Amino acid sequence: MNNIYSQGCLDKVAANSQPLTPINFLNRTADVHPNKIAIIHGKQRFTYQQYRGNVRRLASALIKHGVKPGQTVCIMAANIPAFLDAHYGVPLTGAVLNSINIRLDAENIAFIMDHGECDVLLTDTAFSGVIKEALAISKRQPLVIDIDDVEGPGGERLGIIEYQDLLAQGDENFTDSLVEDEWQALALNYTSGTTGNPKGVVYSHRGAYLNAIGHNFVWPTDSNTNYLWTLPLFHCNGWCFPWTIVAVGGTQVCLRQVEVGAIVNAMIEHKISHFCGAPIVLNMILNADESLLAQLPKNIKAMTAGAPPPAAVIKGIENLGIEITQSYGLTEVYGPCVVSEWKDEWNDKSDDERAALKARQGVRYPTQEDVDVLNPDTMQPVRCDGETIGEIMFRGNTTMKGYLKNEKATEEAFAHGWFHSGDLAVKHPDGYIEIRDRSKDIIISGGENISSVEIEGVLYQHPAILEAAVVAKKDEKWGETPCAFIGLKRGQSLTEQEIIQYCREHMAGFKVPKTIVFSELPKTSTGKVQKFALRQKLKDLFES
Repeated sequence: MNNIYSQGCLDKVAANSQPLTPINFLNRTADVHPNKIAIIHGKQRFTYQQYRGNVRRLASALIKHGVKPGQTVCIMAANIPAFLDAHYGVPLTGAVLNSINIRLDAENIAFIMDHGECDVLLTDTAFSGVIKEALAISKRQPLVIDIDDVEGPGGERLGIIEYQDLLAQGDENFTDSLVEDEWQALALNYTSGTTGNPKGVVYSHRGAYLNAIGHNFVWPTDSNTNYLWTLPLFHCNGWCFPWTIVAVGGTQVCLRQVEVGAIVNAMIEHKISHFCGAPIVLNMILNADESLLAQLPKNIKAMTAGAPPPAAVIKGIENLGIEITQSYGLTEVYGPCVVSEWKDEWNDKSDDERAALKARQGVRYPTQEDVDVLNPDTMQPVRCDGETIGEIMFRGNTTMKGYLKNEKATEEAFAHGWFHSGDLAVKHPDGYIEIRDRSKDIIISGGENISSVEIEGVLYQHPAILEAAVVAKKDEKWGETPCAFIGLKRGQSLTEQEIIQYCREHMAGFKVPKTIVFSELPKTSTGKVQKFALRQKLKDLFES
């Protein structure tokens, strides 16, 4: 049968098909709003024209230093302008941006550099201590570029050149984008997953583009937006907001440290309209000094994700005049792509009812084709009764390309044509999703994913410990913190503080268990630890 639409003259050509990539957003906004303030950092101000100039200088300078398409450029930095530059300048070269969690220890950083084949490392001198350790044990010898941020504490320079000197070598008129295919890798982000070694999640230009514009469908921003960087830029590329805010011509306000005084003062000084963060950030604001809270701008909008925020926190924050949007996602789906979308018919409900509705994870973004709660055995949707538990699964264009150098994990994650999140949830009669548990035993503390298996692996190395199991314990400040159940070898003795100190010496500080319980571990007939029983024990011990 002839298809009139398959004629040769209707083929894809340069005039009607260009790769979707979020790095094009900057060109458009710099053309339309060249003199508008794009970035604020302390006393520094960068217009969109200056921002684009720095991005082009960065890209051309990296190419001069030998960076080629497909290579990996790592960055470890606070939320500073250089990090925002990197979100455009690195992919402009065709290279892949690997943002490293600033809370990791040297061992994890070295693993990431080796596994991701780091060719260039941009490093904030504030973190030179841990970076120096990582470079000493890494097999890679990347080109190291120091970022000596004017608002930072300083630190030892480890590289061959400082960031501003690198920009001086570049060309602000450089326009040769090396993005030839929207399926090209744009970013590499490591997630702790369920094992000690993190998995490298690969993003495409197409996926990042779509998720960046998807945010604006569910959480509108525009050229009047003043966005505060309370969310770490290393988290899923700042949930794709470095591209979203530029696309609409908003202003990004940098923040080196997530400290309540700095947050609230920045909100007041810069008339912040939008910010993102884990529930712990909301709780910090909620407990700020009342004299500061009284000065907060009105109608601030906050997007939160991570461990589901308690309804009481949502209620308290909204009583301050901050409008909460609850979202949900994972590193593998470019950050949030599910939102608790508000409906006008809920406006007249009580504060408690509104808070409970907002605490649900919600429905898919318009840019994510399919999100559902499925029975993982039958792959059929669960009943919309708010009680039947299934696994949240995703399918669409804002799902990762896959795990770097891990074909087995990628195949398992994409089994039956869906991405399996490992998060257990119910579906309400209105189709809204609500998480009930995390089947992978990941602990989300202050927005950080912590692998219980990794902590257990360290604990098992202690000569006095016979067995260990780690589960999440609810925490008012952090959302969740690790709790370790410990069984000791016969004749051995340890104190809670000795175990915590041992962990501090062998892992990043945020992963260290905050609670130790000495107990025999309940097991199945095959010897598998029954973590559900440990969670119940926690409730009996601390919540009854």
